[in-house]
Amino acid sequence: MITMQRIYLLSDATGETVERVVRAALTQFKNVDVKLHRMSRLRTREDISLALDEAAKQPGVIFYTLVDNVLAQYLHNEANLRELEAIDLITPLLFKLASLLGIPPQKEPGLLYQLNTEYYKRMEAVDFTVKQDDGQEPRNLYKADIVLVGVSRTSKTPLSMYLAHKGYKVANVPIVLGIEPPKELYQVEKSRVVGLIIDAKRLVDIRSARLRNMRQSPRGSYADYQRVEEELDYCRKLYRKHPDWQVIDVTNKSVEESAAEILKRYDEGFPD
Repeated sequence: MITMQRIYLLSDATGETVERVVRAALTQFKNVDVKLHRMSRLRTREDISLALDEAAKQPGVIFYTLVDNVLAQYLHNEANLRELEAIDLITPLLFKLASLLGIPPQKEPGLLYQLNTEYYKRMEAVDFTVKQDDGQEPRNLYKADIVLVGVSRTSKTPLSMYLAHKGYKVANVPIVLGIEPPKELYQVEKSRVVGLIIDAKRLVDIRSARLRNMRQSPRGSYADYQRVEEELDYCRKLYRKHPDWQVIDVTNKSVEESAAEILKRYDEGFPD
């Protein structure tokens, strides 16, 4: 008969790291009966003593990750006093990396969790942005941190994706001559809307190059200078009707430069 074993997982943060390591190791063992007890956010000696007292009631092996080596040593000493077996999963690694890299660790609990949180935030933003590209699903515009509007080939999609990878949920809506934008656009917090504008000649060059790449003639209305001027004039009139919208000139700017300008205005005037 297999006896149930207790494993205590102690951490100064959420405890996710130590649990993942232990669970990964346990996959190498078949038909075992193990009960995991996770105790997180142990950031003072009192926290550690209380956790060890709890573990001593039903003893088992302790695995811990404490980035503060003073607290880690305290836990080690207190576990020995209680005749508990405690294994430090992170301090030896931190010392080795500090020696290898020539710099001390930050010793800030929860950094990995914060990084994971940021990663998932970016992935959520990218997923949202892909679904909102080119005016799709206007009913979700109100959920966007930033809404980009502009005529075709003003870098709406590249800008959207660049900002999304920085964690912002971005939607973009095309402005088409003679066609009213979706009503949902006017329900968005005004200062979250960014109107993109560009020099007419530059836009003609961009559209002509696009058509040539697609093996199409650049002589149609899409790249016609007069038509482009009309589109941009329509766009400017729309922007003037909504003076609270941000307006960015993207002429001869890289995506990075335009994004930096948008984010600067976001920090200065966009709502939280």
